[in-house]
Formats: sequence, C-alpha cells, structure tokens
Amino acid sequence: MFKTLVFGASLNPSRYSNLAIHRLVDNNVETVAFGAREGTVSGVQVKVKLDDFQNIDTITLYLNPVRQQEYYQKILGIKPKRVIFNPGTENPEFYQMLREAGIEVEVACTLVLLATGQYKN
Repeated sequence: MFKTLVFGASLNPSRYSNLAIHRLVDNNVETVAFGAREGTVSGVQVKVKLDDFQNIDTITLYLNPVRQQEYYQKILGIKPKRVIFNPGTENPEFYQMLREAGIEVEVACTLVLLATGQYKN
C-alpha cells in the first residue's frame, strides 16, 4: 500500500489541501498530513513535525515556492518516489533538485488526478 503526504495541509475546509485530504481518503489512499497547525481532517491527523513521516510514496505540495525553500532538505530526506506540484506551487529550481535525487516530479492537480482516475499508485 502506498502512502501520500499532504504537505502544507490546512484545517480550513475552504483550502484545496483540506479538500485533497478528503478526496484521498475517499479514494482509499493511505494519507498523512503536515501543516502549520495540529488538528484532524477527515480522520487524518495533521502533524507539525516532519520527523514523524516514513515510507512516503508521494508528497503532494500545497506550499508556494518561497515557503518550499526551508523544506527542500527535509523533503529530499523523506525520499518519496514522487512529488506533485499543485497549481501555485510550481518551482523549477526544486524540480531540478528532486530529479537529481531520482525523485519523479509531476506538475498537476491532485484533485483532478483523483477525479479522472489518474492518481497512480
């Protein structure tokens, strides 16, 4: 079973990261979440420490490129198989770093991938 980390998860129901957690859970994708505030979304605990995450297949990003910079090394250290850059998170500098580390880069919308059956394991 593969696991997805929603990176930049929000407790606010109007945010796309929050909706992504709901849709991932609805699609039976094992989901974990990292955000600025602890809480629970659709039964998934949003954690504020990255040390808690292991065996992550996919990271779906919901942080703008400036905010991503402080997490470059942490994300590389998690060693996911792929990172999905959702709309507004596009970051060519980080794409290059990930590809050099052998991590697949996908510029797409997690919600669209799920809705169209293209969210791959």
